[in-house]
Order: sequence, then structure tokens, then C-alpha cells
Amino acid sequence: MATQPRPYDLCERTFLFAVEVVGLAQQLSTSRSRVCWTLSSQLLRSGTSIGANVEEAQGGHSRADFIAKNVIARKEARETRYWLRLLVASALLPADAVQPLISEVEELLRILTAIIKKSRAEQV
Repeated sequence: MATQPRPYDLCERTFLFAVEVVGLAQQLSTSRSRVCWTLSSQLLRSGTSIGANVEEAQGGHSRADFIAKNVIARKEARETRYWLRLLVASALLPADAVQPLISEVEELLRILTAIIKKSRAEQV
């Protein structure tokens, strides 16, 4: 992801992130190890959920719903960061293969946090 310019559209950016997560999860799931399969499943669920919740937020029926969906997306991003870090710390994947995803999820966390803060301020 780091080699191409990132889109400004958050829905597209989280979609592209999910595509990268799917690829990484597929790479992990080829192992016969139960640990790899379990971690790839966890990563796949949280990593693809970020974009799904951002999409849901776009169709929110109220400001509160919009905020709630983005809060969930932020929680999923934090969980994804955890799984990515665990994969590296456990030596299941090399750091250089995972670092671009960790960097991107950290940027997504900053973006989501800014959206939530701004939306909450406007809600008052």
C-alpha cells in the first residue's frame, strides 16, 4: 500500500486496506498450523470490519448513528493493529511484510479519531 498514493475517500481507503488484509490472511491460512489459521481468522474479521463500518456510517440515519459506526470502525482498527503486531512478535510473519499495514491502520485510527471528535463537537 505504501508504494501507491492513498485515496482521499475513506470508504475506498478502508476497502483497499481490507483487500490487503484478505491477502495477508490468505497467506497465513495456507499454513497447516492451527495458530496461524486462528490468527488469520481474527485478523480477517477485524481488518475487513473497519471498512464495513465506515460504509455503514455513511448511511447513518442520525449524527449519533454516524458517530457510533465510526467508533466501532475505530475499535476494529485497534483490534487489527493488535493482531498485526502479534503476528510479527510471534515471528509468524516478517516485520517488513506487515509494517505497511500497521502504518496504514495507525493512519486510519488517526483519521477515525478526528472524524469522531469533530462529529461529537458538532453534535453539541
